[in-house]
Amino acid sequence: MAYVRTDDGVRLHYQVWGPSDGEPLLLVHGLGADHRAWIMQRRSFGARYRCIAFDNRGVGSSDKPEGPYDLEVMARDALLVLDAAGHDSAHVVGVSMGGILAQIIGVRAPERVRSLTLACTACRHLPWRRELLAEWIEVAESEGMGVFVRDNIRWLMGPRSLRRIWPLATFLAPLVVNVPPHGFAAQARAILAMDDAVADELSAITAPTLVTVGSQDILTPRGDSLELAERIPGAELVIIRGGAHMVQAEHAGTFNRVVHEHLDQVAARPTSASESRTA
Repeated sequence: MAYVRTDDGVRLHYQVWGPSDGEPLLLVHGLGADHRAWIMQRRSFGARYRCIAFDNRGVGSSDKPEGPYDLEVMARDALLVLDAAGHDSAHVVGVSMGGILAQIIGVRAPERVRSLTLACTACRHLPWRRELLAEWIEVAESEGMGVFVRDNIRWLMGPRSLRRIWPLATFLAPLVVNVPPHGFAAQARAILAMDDAVADELSAITAPTLVTVGSQDILTPRGDSLELAERIPGAELVIIRGGAHMVQAEHAGTFNRVVHEHLDQVAARPTSASESRTA
């Protein structure tokens, strides 16, 4: 296990794999998840890229201070991990909350970003999502993460996948999210505290950008991704048929292919107008 310590004393756990001469690929996961969120990408991405995945503060094997947390600080955490892994810049792939962190990195540190992939994420708050996150915080703190996952997994997985795993949901729920309630709540509150003004800065992103979303994502629906693609110059939007919010796990083959295609074509990607397609 590798660790790096932040300026405010938080120890962050990270893992590195893939060919030592591969281009660096920084993987930034979502709310409540840890590096295991990338298990379905490990072999595919690791075959060609030097992958760096880490546990955000509050989850996994990283320190879990009480908070409050700040997404701007967590974005700097990601860059600190990149430094510790020995890279000045990387392709950055972020999902959900990790997609917000990736947006911040793209705006605040463009020289560190070779390309961006923003998956199942958004750039601003919506009233119903604010209410939902507040409910999630209350459930996590009052009833624990097992109850939270069991009662809210429908927001994360598509109906077909959910029907397949539902008989095991009660057993699996406590294992899905490796985070204590206070860590989860602190991350969720950081999302709620994020200023929507960052959305107005997305036009400054210079990295070739892929925005992707599952067609059945109800937590960050395709409208969020359409807005991202419109705000980021030259961004390409890819909608993955049948995918829900956990698209990188449910539809890993398609997700991995779409990201590989983006990375393969990044040098030639147009920068003057947005594109869209369906996978």
